Amino acid sequence: MCMRLSCIFCSAITLFICLCGGVRALTGFDLLGFICLFNDVARDAVLAAGGVCALFLVYALIALKPFRGLK
Repeated sequence: MCMRLSCIFCSAITLFICLCGGVRALTGFDLLGFICLFNDVARDAVLAAGGVCALFLVYALIALKPFRGLK
């Protein structure tokens, strides 16, 4: 239960950061900076948390093998 909740939480954070990056790439508007009130420390903290979440998701894909039954 706890591992599943962690995966959902990390997926949501990673998706949020990807969406902010996509908005910035397509429109030039810094959505993540706007949400963090253009505070560089807060933006770096969110990006660091996103990096840790992405590493956790890679670990979960390797350790849990969620696609093993799809042969």
